[in-house]
Amino acid sequence: MSDEQAMSRVQTEAQPERGHKAFSGDVLFDFLSTYGTVFALFIVVAIFTAISPRFISSDNIINILHEIATLTIVSIGLTICVAVGEFDLSVGTVASLAGIVVSGLIVRQERSALVAILAALGCGLAFGLLNSVIVCVLRIPSLITTLGTSAIAVGANFAYAKGDSIYGRFPSTFKFIGQGEIGPIPTAVVIAAVLTALAYVFLNQTRWGRYVVATGGNPQAARLMGINTLMFRAIGLTAAGLCAALAGVVLTSYLGTGQPTGGDVYTLDALAAVFVGMTTVRPGQANIAGTIVGVLILGVIANGLNLVGAPFYLQQIVRGSILIASVSLAVIREEIRLF
Repeated sequence: MSDEQAMSRVQTEAQPERGHKAFSGDVLFDFLSTYGTVFALFIVVAIFTAISPRFISSDNIINILHEIATLTIVSIGLTICVAVGEFDLSVGTVASLAGIVVSGLIVRQERSALVAILAALGCGLAFGLLNSVIVCVLRIPSLITTLGTSAIAVGANFAYAKGDSIYGRFPSTFKFIGQGEIGPIPTAVVIAAVLTALAYVFLNQTRWGRYVVATGGNPQAARLMGINTLMFRAIGLTAAGLCAALAGVVLTSYLGTGQPTGGDVYTLDALAAVFVGMTTVRPGQANIAGTIVGVLILGVIANGLNLVGAPFYLQQIVRGSILIASVSLAVIREEIRLF
């Protein structure tokens, strides 16, 4: 055995003990970095349970799931959009427009629930495609594009509804979407769960899903691999528009009325959920599991604050703080870049 071989063998045999210590520390750090947000969720649940024993009751848990179902639907579409490297600031106003369209067609034009729902989803598809064309063909940044199309959605909304809420009698088939139950589980929760499962499989188990992630992670490398990055960016923006419209339909069914600004709040909430999700499970990458954690954190905090009698403005402050904190953490750790 030569001296170099002997030295190599000595170094190899000497490394395990030191490597094991380093490895243990790295594993612990990586585990906390990856799942720290999940632990934060459990801590928040524990705090509200200690403050109000009603918080952990089965009825309240189902209530929380029902309350976050619409936000989940919006956030799933936005997750796919962010995963491909784009942003959509129009999801809230598109959801509001879809709610006004579906309620107006049913109540004012006396159309069937199916026709009204398809028309509302068509609005979401149209805005998704419009965003895609402006971003992918005209090369306008998605932040600017969707800010503009959000204003268009607001204008269309008020042109149709005249700024008024739309009240009336909805058919039972339509009310079942937001107010019905499948067993003990609200229908809206089932819809959100099915959409979540489909999106998870799409992003993690399909070739197109991997292309979406590759496009968002490194567009130049993705192009060199032969991936049509423009198409997948369009898919992300279109998914955001469609999911926003579906959320508007579910929200309208749940409320029993079309509200001109009913879905506007979901822009901020969905962004917060997605960015919180990017700090966990797969840090730095928009992922479905992480987004669900983010949605649950927002839902648990909102429900808990309601139970303890906190004023509405405090909930808004908390939402904004969560968004700022999650984005700041991810940027500081160089996990995401907004520009």
